[in-house]
Amino acid sequence: MSAATARPKIELRGISKTFRWDAKGRHHEVHALDGVDFAIWPNEFVSIIGPSGCGKTTLLRVVASLTEVDAGEVLVDGRRVSQPGPERAMVFQQFGLFPWKNVLDNVKFPLLVGKRSDREATDVARAQLARVGLERFELSHPHQLSGGMQQRVGLARALATDPEILLMDEPFGAIDAQTRELMQEELMRLWSESLKTVVFITHDLDEAVTLSDRILVLTRAPGKVRTVVDVTLPRPRWEYDVRKHADFAEVRQRIWALLRGDLQAQAEEEARAGKAESVAR
Repeated sequence: MSAATARPKIELRGISKTFRWDAKGRHHEVHALDGVDFAIWPNEFVSIIGPSGCGKTTLLRVVASLTEVDAGEVLVDGRRVSQPGPERAMVFQQFGLFPWKNVLDNVKFPLLVGKRSDREATDVARAQLARVGLERFELSHPHQLSGGMQQRVGLARALATDPEILLMDEPFGAIDAQTRELMQEELMRLWSESLKTVVFITHDLDEAVTLSDRILVLTRAPGKVRTVVDVTLPRPRWEYDVRKHADFAEVRQRIWALLRGDLQAQAEEEARAGKAESVAR
């Protein structure tokens, strides 16, 4: 969606963040983000990719107002936000389920916190569990479910509050490759039905190209915007083998070419640091 037809759903303006702490008598600083500017349009699916430690998760937490910035601002629908809100929901890699609650109660939890009645929360939770194919497991506990099923519960919980924005931090990183592909397809279907705005963190180039409308590529730390890559593969992408489409390899290779230099430089820097530490010992 272009600027001519709508204002951005999310605007990042000059986002910078440095983490500072003291340990063992020394002061430490990690520069995570440096002047990130980016706009995400309504109903868009945007992935963020970059070298390890480049600030991807920090940026997502900034959008969720879970991490404060040193400079810059986040706008949602043109309004500056600095506190978590019901229009934004997070889905984490490690599922974040309460082990003592059954599936139904896990999905109900944010609704009850939001002062919904138990009856209404139950109805909404059951509807969301049906959307992700887990209606038969509402009385099961997390330890009785596979990793993919647990992530479906996490997704159902995020969708239960009907947020406008889904913030997803490597949600499929902890599940096996075959289940991951099924979850990607399921996410595409859910997104096409709800047309929510999705911001998705991943290390997986294939995953980013498969899912996204655009891919934000960050530099190595401190993370800056290196470029934004448009993905124009036809949708719906679950109706064909998207990885065999003629444009898939071209888009993937373009992103890899952007990342490769940073990854090599990062590996060399880490090797030098390790050698220096070994000498110091």
